[in-house]
Amino acid sequence: MATQHALDYLDEKQPATAPVCVVFGDESFLKRLALERLRKTVLGEDTETPFATFEGKQVEWRDVADELSTVSLFGGGKSRYVVIDEADSFVTKFRDRLESYVERPARTGVLVLDVSSWASNTRLYKAIDKSGLQIECRPPEKARGKSLDTARVVRWLRQRSSSAHDAKLDEQAAGLLLELAGPEFGLLDQSLAKLALYAGPGGQVTPEMVRDMVGGWKTKTIWELVDAAADGDAAAALEQLHHLLDAGEAPQALFGQIAWSLRRFATTTRICQQDAMQRRPVRVRDALLKAGFRKWPPEALERAEKQIQQLGRERAGAMLRWLLEADLALKGSHSHDDRARYVLERLILRMARELAPQRARAKSGSR
Repeated sequence: MATQHALDYLDEKQPATAPVCVVFGDESFLKRLALERLRKTVLGEDTETPFATFEGKQVEWRDVADELSTVSLFGGGKSRYVVIDEADSFVTKFRDRLESYVERPARTGVLVLDVSSWASNTRLYKAIDKSGLQIECRPPEKARGKSLDTARVVRWLRQRSSSAHDAKLDEQAAGLLLELAGPEFGLLDQSLAKLALYAGPGGQVTPEMVRDMVGGWKTKTIWELVDAAADGDAAAALEQLHHLLDAGEAPQALFGQIAWSLRRFATTTRICQQDAMQRRPVRVRDALLKAGFRKWPPEALERAEKQIQQLGRERAGAMLRWLLEADLALKGSHSHDDRARYVLERLILRMARELAPQRARAKSGSR
């Protein structure tokens, strides 16, 4: 046995169980899914099979021990299944008893502890990690550092959309949904249900649906802001930016959504450069599609092609550096709202038609 993340546990075709299981963390939706899967693994698919649930603040150890050691009245080799809800105080009060129990658990029962905090440096954690099962219910993090593992969440969103809501969700739409809703799995699942209802059984959920149904008017305004900025219309983009900021939107939150869109221009430029270096035909539209731009609505791809021409190779290629500079400034020297506004304004002005390199202006005209 071992300690698993909830998403990995839920992916298992034949999930493990153990005499002592701990479900820990503060992600309540993942906890509910993990506890449901664990119960079905122990008791089977029959939802009518009874099991014991105790409140951690009220139950005594003798009551739990008696329940675990009682032979099931239903036979069939089913174990007694005992869940301690909000078990943090129970663990604190009966830690010694639990440590002893983990060494010699009852053969007739499965004990499940539902806790919020679960320190990995305790003897109890280490003992259950060896002989029991521990399921971590928090947003997944990358192996290095403490940043969110967005690729893992996107993969879960696509699986969940298909298995629970009968809707197709591509990687771009899933990434946008995560960007808009944040890593709150209950909210993400509610959004998936709403999008699936709109798309219809077996339907395709598009990024445009996500933008319109999840983001609302603010997301639509951000899209208009990005389009105006990429068109080189700095005045219109700044007007939309000030509208969002005056409505109370945090500059750091706006930047995340703006950056998601602008990165695609840098990716398109890199693809075109690679084609040119390898002496392959440079097809801008194909590069735009590979970078994540969509064919729908029909005019979207045509507009994206005009936008990258307006930006020019030099500015589109520098986009990742500009975004990194802005990100660092927003997290450091310009974290205050007034100074953060300047960072976003500067990013928009860098894309202005009037500031395009002279060669690009000569080709595109004054527009």
